[in-house]
Amino acid sequence: MKLTNYGRDVIIIVLVSTIAIDVVAFYINILWLKLALISISVLFFGFTLYFFRDPEREVPQGLNDNSILSAADGKVVLVDDIINEKYDVFEAGEKLKQLSIFLSPLNVHVNRIPVSGTVNYFEYIKGDYVVAFDHKSSDRNERTEIGILSLSGSKLIFKQIAGFVARRIVCDIRKGDTVKSGDKFGMIKFGSRVDYIFKPSTKIFVKVGDHVKAGETIIGELC
Repeated sequence: MKLTNYGRDVIIIVLVSTIAIDVVAFYINILWLKLALISISVLFFGFTLYFFRDPEREVPQGLNDNSILSAADGKVVLVDDIINEKYDVFEAGEKLKQLSIFLSPLNVHVNRIPVSGTVNYFEYIKGDYVVAFDHKSSDRNERTEIGILSLSGSKLIFKQIAGFVARRIVCDIRKGDTVKSGDKFGMIKFGSRVDYIFKPSTKIFVKVGDHVKAGETIIGELC
């Protein structure tokens, strides 16, 4: 199983903690407590390795300059109309569409670029601890907001949003970078959410309740 480099620091910390627990368990004479501690340490380390897995992905056939790939594995939890009150890459008061994907702790958390183009907007915001499946987390939790001007000239904003359990976002791209669909660019560590914001004319191919995969599922097409 391939592991992501984004999780190396956490894996090392958990490994050291696991070894420490096992050493303590070795000196305990109460059998049930010894076995319980060893079991907990093994399960904890095993889950950590599972969480930071990084499976190989291939972009789908027929991808074009307007195709929007899913940036994350997870479940579509929202498709709704919104009014632009913040993003200067769109007109103030412009009607837009938002699509949100919730990532459970069991999902792959490595994120991938949704559309090829140039990063024309980037902002990091520290925030609160609202659970990621609550739609309020979109504008309240720790997050990165990334705008891409696609090769065809269309605009897209997507957000990495941290959840309640832990707030740790990794993002390797910045404003001005040239990016390619399906390439890895970061991850959100432990329970999280990804939002997409685009013009309402965008064709959406998924609906609430659908499960998607980063770099493989085409969730829509920019217009």
